[in-house]
Amino acid sequence: MPEYVYRAVTSKGQIIKNKVEDVNKNSLIKRLKSNDYIPISITQVGYKSKKTKVNKRNMMDIDDIMKQANSANVLQGRAAYKPSIKERVNLALSRDEKITSRDIIIFTQNFYLLKKANFNNIHALSTIIDSTENLSLRGVLQDILAGVEAGEYMYTTMEYYSNIFPYIYTNMIRVGELSGSLTKSLEQAVKYLENSSDTSSRLRSIIIPNAAQLILLVGLLVFGVAYIIPLIQKSFADAGSSAQLPGITLWFVDFCNQIAANWYIPTVIFGGIVAIIITYINTPKGKYNFHYFKYKMPVFGKLIYAMDFSRLMRAMLLNLENGMRIQEALEVSKSVVKNYVMLSIIETSINNLLIGGSWIEPFENSGLSSTMQTEMLKIGMQTDLVEMMGKLVEYMEIDIENLMRKVMSVLPQIVYSIVGAALIFLVIVIIVPCVQLYMGDWIFDSVDLPEGF
Repeated sequence: MPEYVYRAVTSKGQIIKNKVEDVNKNSLIKRLKSNDYIPISITQVGYKSKKTKVNKRNMMDIDDIMKQANSANVLQGRAAYKPSIKERVNLALSRDEKITSRDIIIFTQNFYLLKKANFNNIHALSTIIDSTENLSLRGVLQDILAGVEAGEYMYTTMEYYSNIFPYIYTNMIRVGELSGSLTKSLEQAVKYLENSSDTSSRLRSIIIPNAAQLILLVGLLVFGVAYIIPLIQKSFADAGSSAQLPGITLWFVDFCNQIAANWYIPTVIFGGIVAIIITYINTPKGKYNFHYFKYKMPVFGKLIYAMDFSRLMRAMLLNLENGMRIQEALEVSKSVVKNYVMLSIIETSINNLLIGGSWIEPFENSGLSSTMQTEMLKIGMQTDLVEMMGKLVEYMEIDIENLMRKVMSVLPQIVYSIVGAALIFLVIVIIVPCVQLYMGDWIFDSVDLPEGF
């Protein structure tokens, strides 16, 4: 069994050095993490076997390492051990350095290029690890490499890091590894990540500036109600004027005062509504209805369904090209989608195949797929399904791009409408009283003018 020397940090900040045996590096990392240890370094120093003889040079290397390791030496607190500046920096980065979506895109692109150049998984991962600057990502990739070296699939380790690798991304890798077409899956994963990144950036470019404006307007409303309106009312009262603020302003001030005085009532109501919704969504029926709503919701519904359907068709095409039957292709490919409605359609399709029915019919009866999508599949069943499905995937790319353009044209109008309504409300409630104060007409109400003026 392999022997390793590891250095790790406990939850109390203690640095631990030890020599242990484990099946592989992947298993040791998981064991350390399960004990709330943060691995700093893990080095294989030998392979324990009664029949294995280690030459003196290697034994000296092990002795040197063990002098530093001082087997099972626990340093009590940071005061007992002064790490070097490099160790401090590496430890800080290993805790705080985030793995961004851009890091995953670059890793996937590099891995795809290496696989395209006929590198095997171990060679490709080792090459990428050597050029990875992000220490957190390097540790994850080393874990994946250890799993591959132990005979595991890459996706099994990726599932362990679900907070880093998206669910759909991991399942694309899974489909590629199980179907023997990892290179094609990586190509699809690169497109998926780039499209997701592009879509997110386009949505952020619309939503963030307008959300900032909306927050600013709300802040001005709060400031106006808390400071400006009382100041105007005080000015009227001090001058003895009979002028009154607009009715909507008085109503809004009274409304805010009531909310402030009884804040717990709306908080309980809002919290109760949120709790009821979350509880319902966590039930099987509620989750199904929520996922159905995603496909039918205004603006985004058609786009979400088109993207899920396109992913499924891509995965199926990949499996069919590798000689899988339709039923097997559906079974493997269903893991690329997470929506319960789509999964139920796929399960119905598989059941139809078992009884000799049409696997396309459930998609057609759902009312979610377009006529063009189902007709292309039907024609493919009568001619060449792989060729027709390839054309369907190309058609879906164009359709998704058109839907994206529609969303990008409608979304700004919705956001602008909300911001515009908030701005109009701000003008009526706050700006109008300020103008009234500035114009000064209220002063004449507070002065007894002679007759004739």
